[in-house]
Amino acid sequence: MGSSYHQFCPVAKAAELLDERWTLLVVRELVCGTERFNDLRRGLPRMSPTLLSRRLHRLTRAGIVERHVRDNEVRYVLTRAGHELRPMIEALAAWGVRWIGELGDDDLDPKLLLWDMHRNVDLSAVPDGRTVVEFRFPDAPPGGRDWWLVITRDEVDVCDTDPGHAVAVTVTADVRSMVGIWRGELSWPDALRAHAVEVRGPEALRRAVPRWFTLPGWASVPWPA
Repeated sequence: MGSSYHQFCPVAKAAELLDERWTLLVVRELVCGTERFNDLRRGLPRMSPTLLSRRLHRLTRAGIVERHVRDNEVRYVLTRAGHELRPMIEALAAWGVRWIGELGDDDLDPKLLLWDMHRNVDLSAVPDGRTVVEFRFPDAPPGGRDWWLVITRDEVDVCDTDPGHAVAVTVTADVRSMVGIWRGELSWPDALRAHAVEVRGPEALRRAVPRWFTLPGWASVPWPA
């Protein structure tokens, strides 16, 4: 547990565990279904592996997570206590959408964006076989400008190097506009009309791209008047 507040209040006791830096974001990734260590790192790209290990160990000791080992593969799985944190994570996300102001440039991380998008692909809407979507962010720092989603009927992979497969469509955008779409602040049609986003490829695929992605639940949270 973290430093004690020395209060019997259940809010204080919960905060002793959850208010340490990065802990709630680790829980967020686990609630989203991420279980493997390397996948957790991809959802938390600025968190050091050492600190991630420390936080997982603490969550395991607290009974929030169970560490499962099978055939040399380690998975971190939420316990019943961990699953009960889902409504809290969802409520924090909704509150953040409604009341936190404009994002700073340092908040616009294409790596995290593509990681979140990859787990929200509607596989039933994507054509059969293998579909590769290339994302280009000209304004991103070097090394973060080109990304590929390789979509099959069984899985979606995120690649930061060319996977070597034929690209079905290419989406070019500034990172802020693509994040705005993902946060529900900007619609695909409005972004396309404003030329903030450009989609290249066969016409049928270009028109279908927005339907391939299911926006996260908090993207539909209404803003305060």
